[in-house]
Amino acid sequence: MTKIGILVGSLRRDSLSQKFAENMDVFFPETYELDMIEIGHLPFYSQDLDGEDYVHESFKLFREKVKEKAAFIFITPEYNRSYPAVIKNALDVGSRPPSENAWNGKPAAIISQSPGSYGGFGANHHLRQVMSAINLQVLQQPEAYIARSGEMFDEQGVLIDERTKKLLEKFSAAFVDLIEKHL
Repeated sequence: MTKIGILVGSLRRDSLSQKFAENMDVFFPETYELDMIEIGHLPFYSQDLDGEDYVHESFKLFREKVKEKAAFIFITPEYNRSYPAVIKNALDVGSRPPSENAWNGKPAAIISQSPGSYGGFGANHHLRQVMSAINLQVLQQPEAYIARSGEMFDEQGVLIDERTKKLLEKFSAAFVDLIEKHL
């Protein structure tokens, strides 16, 4: 079983990013298991919480979860032309110390979404920039910018937009190809 971790950049209870995350498993083969990795509980990264004599328990547990996964999907809204701090913090926690970078060399894919018309373009590209610094192998094509995301779900949170479903099918197939090259 190939395990993919999903990290959601919105902490809001009824977030659109969370809805996308909950709908992703249908786009992957049965031999893939998608697991949510909680990031909202992590304290902001500080070396005071990550020293030789003491490592915060949440950092230890988070790094172990990251190490267990073969690949990652980041689903993010756009905040002020970038991605939320909660994602940056998770990337920082997982990449420390640099000699034990839990993300190193693993495949990653980004879905950015926005209720507006740009689909989180700024967040998507800014996140790619940081991912390259910690050596995540980011899916290049197809890119997934999902605009008008507030109109995509029924009352139960099920993705109903056919055009977006087709995009996510292509996106997931390409991501599976990238993952298979890295296994």
